[in-house]
Amino acid sequence: MNDVLQTFQEYLSLPFVRYAFVVVTLIALCSSLLGVTLVLKRFSFIGDGLSHVAFGAMAVASVLKLSGFENMLVVMPLTVVSAVLILKTGTNAKINGDASIAMISAGSLAVGYMLMNKFPSSSNISSDVCSTLFGSSSILTLKSSDVLFCTVMAVAVLGVFVLLYHKIFSVTFDENFASATGVNADRYNLLIAIITAVVIVTAMNLVGSLLISALIIFPPLSAMRVFKSFRSVMICSAVTAVVCSSVGIAVSILLSTPVGATIVCADIVSFAIFSAISKK
Repeated sequence: MNDVLQTFQEYLSLPFVRYAFVVVTLIALCSSLLGVTLVLKRFSFIGDGLSHVAFGAMAVASVLKLSGFENMLVVMPLTVVSAVLILKTGTNAKINGDASIAMISAGSLAVGYMLMNKFPSSSNISSDVCSTLFGSSSILTLKSSDVLFCTVMAVAVLGVFVLLYHKIFSVTFDENFASATGVNADRYNLLIAIITAVVIVTAMNLVGSLLISALIIFPPLSAMRVFKSFRSVMICSAVTAVVCSSVGIAVSILLSTPVGATIVCADIVSFAIFSAISKK
């Protein structure tokens, strides 16, 4: 046990490991707060759908030979537009929320894979696709600029939820009642969609596009096993997400396991623990 702690302390002395912990914690915090609203609005799989859109957008950026900030100029706007379309079509009587997510998700994933296959950016297409879908070790090659970006994003998300808590609460539970009381439900839905898209694009390098929805779904569902009030669920969800992500990345570093998959496994264990507690 002492050897494990000593090894972990040695890893923490490395700057890129500390950067990874900070980024993981901030992304988990933002994802869990959004997750409560999305789960209650029955848009749990919007994270999965938007991550597939981001995969397609990244394929387009790859074909155009874009990287870094230029890559984000393509991926971010396309993902934000898709988030708005999903929420808009989800209110359409002819196309419900699940159907709109499935349509945009499957279409983007297919187009993205086709582009990566026809216009490969490297000789190892399988590795590129796998790292995009399931995450890669890039979380351990972060720079101080990446940490700064995630910090700004987290502060913005927390600010939105603190300052607009009552508006988000009313829009989450009953849009018609919120509109009747003078709240512009469409405006707040648009805000939630944009924040969701930004968080998902930022988190894709952490867990990959296929696992990003786990960061959004598991912490809120775990909190809902025990707590019933909106505020309590949000606080518990945030704490659970931060703890699971920290434990996940620590185990990943010590055992050399995939970062994203390890974090999701930690979320699964926490859900099982909360479920057992709820039965008692």
